[in-house]
Amino acid sequence: MGCTFSGLNAFYDAVNSGGDVWINENRFRIVRQLGEGGFAYVFLVKEVLAVSSSDAVPGGLHKKFKDSTHLSDDGSYALKKVLIQNNEQLELVKEEIRVSSLFTHPNLLPLLDHAIIATKPNQERSWNHEAYLLFPVHLDGTLLDNSKTMQANNEFFSTSDVLQIFRQLCAGLKHMHDFDPPYAHNDIKPARRQISSRSEALQLQEWASEHCCAPFRAPELWDCESHAYIDERTDIWSLGCTLYSIMYGASPFEYVLGESGGSLQLAIVNVQIKWPAGPNPPYPDALRQFVKWMLQPQAAVRPNINDIIIHVDKLISKFSY
Repeated sequence: MGCTFSGLNAFYDAVNSGGDVWINENRFRIVRQLGEGGFAYVFLVKEVLAVSSSDAVPGGLHKKFKDSTHLSDDGSYALKKVLIQNNEQLELVKEEIRVSSLFTHPNLLPLLDHAIIATKPNQERSWNHEAYLLFPVHLDGTLLDNSKTMQANNEFFSTSDVLQIFRQLCAGLKHMHDFDPPYAHNDIKPARRQISSRSEALQLQEWASEHCCAPFRAPELWDCESHAYIDERTDIWSLGCTLYSIMYGASPFEYVLGESGGSLQLAIVNVQIKWPAGPNPPYPDALRQFVKWMLQPQAAVRPNINDIIIHVDKLISKFSY
């Protein structure tokens, strides 16, 4: 599934009018938009199959893939559309496609298909390429969506459920970190980077502000030193925020957004965590200490993913009943 270049400007018109789009030889109908961020948009699409002489013969993606594990029974998928304005962005998307194609873990969403389309900039659009990436879709919402809904209803996952869900997330992240070099989830590219000047530090901070979700962003990505070593432990910080979010439905630092003069950056850099009352009975202190262990402001003293998995397995043995 190499990158496909062509002059199919109809892609743009189809996506914005709810029509049909093609990704290589497969056709999809735009159902609705699911989300957007920066220069990327995510749509719910449904595969349009050609009329076959035999209903018993599967077509479309089912014909293309021998393993149908991640294929939809009703033809629904998520289509990510990225608007590309320059060669640097084009190379980044190509790298995202390349790296996403490496992952084979059941807890990571696989890239099913992709296409990169050349477009002609005009007064209405300044980009010269559009990338289309096809993924499985889960319409029952994300884990964070479900956690927020439960919080609104004053409901909580049990300690056992929290740990089992978190264990699955850790397994997927370990798959990424075990590559040589490792890949960080926050940018899906080699995770290790030596910062040797103030300009490089500022470039990293600017990149992080565009690509990393602010409430889950590690302190070193907010305020990077001029001489620093950045590695996959930025993900461990985000993992700690994620565990807290499974418990309480939000990042441990989002509370400041509702305070007058509150600063998300200061709350994160200073690790100002607030603990809600939680379920009744409350979560065990061991779970809170687990979160704190990952939310170390200095990346060098944070645990690695293998440490995390060993510890979560011990907690599962202790609190599963």
